[in-house]
Amino acid sequence: MPTPIIEVQNLAKNYGAVEALRGISFSVQEGEVFGLLGPNGAGKTTTIEILEGLRRPDSGLVSVCGLVPDESGNAFKQLIGAVLQSTSLPDKIRVREAVELFSSFYERRRSVDDLMKRFGLVEKSNAYYSEISGGQKQRLALAMALVNEPRVIFLDEPTAGLDPQVRREIYDIIEELKREKKTILVTTHYIEEAERLCDRVAIVDNGRLIASGTPRELKHNSADTTRIEVRLARPDDVEVLKGLESVADCRAFDGYYVVHSSRAPRTIVALVKHLEATGNELVGMEIATPSLEDVFIELTGRRLRD
Repeated sequence: MPTPIIEVQNLAKNYGAVEALRGISFSVQEGEVFGLLGPNGAGKTTTIEILEGLRRPDSGLVSVCGLVPDESGNAFKQLIGAVLQSTSLPDKIRVREAVELFSSFYERRRSVDDLMKRFGLVEKSNAYYSEISGGQKQRLALAMALVNEPRVIFLDEPTAGLDPQVRREIYDIIEELKREKKTILVTTHYIEEAERLCDRVAIVDNGRLIASGTPRELKHNSADTTRIEVRLARPDDVEVLKGLESVADCRAFDGYYVVHSSRAPRTIVALVKHLEATGNELVGMEIATPSLEDVFIELTGRRLRD
């Protein structure tokens, strides 16, 4: 295997009594899109800020492009591009001015004209930053992150707070970068984002890495079960549902139950018999293969956005 372009070993970071990271380890190969998937507060942003050289870890080893981020100064900054969780520019800077300003910081520079065209910003060249939409601001942030042809691009929650249409536009841009074999590390709490964009995913929760692999591998490892979402006329006992034939796991959520079954037909028959015996009724049922959301629920006992 070639040397990873990003390598993280036993990364730890505390903020007073809060353990933000508790020994996270992973690696990313050049040309790979790697996702850190987890709820808010899981440790994703702390991890990516350490990789960008913005924070110093308390312990552990970090290497990006063969350099230690917080020790390598300008040489390191020349090699990376980043879209932070929140981008803030002066209200009165014009869109083209912003790209030109960021371009001036680097030794290796892409054509500003090409970037403006690529990110659909030509018509907004002379608009003030305060005048453009949230989606346009995010496209501008991506343009600024690519002015130096970086070897590694960090995207921290790149579509958070955007409406679905703009989110799909950002997905298209990231998929284009993926086809160009750019190395991208992206943090997200959107399941569909991780499944659509990432070659591999690391699931992070409470400062720990709890699973990693391709989206397909993670779903395949989900006990080879079928996901059955059940809505009942009145609440039932989760422990009783867990005891039905072929049930591997059952969890209750707001108004419904998610049952994982190794043999769905047998479980459904057993469920119907149980409901008839208890005088309950089946209001609705959906059957599907496990998703990354199901993997997360199995590992943590809660939904990704709880």
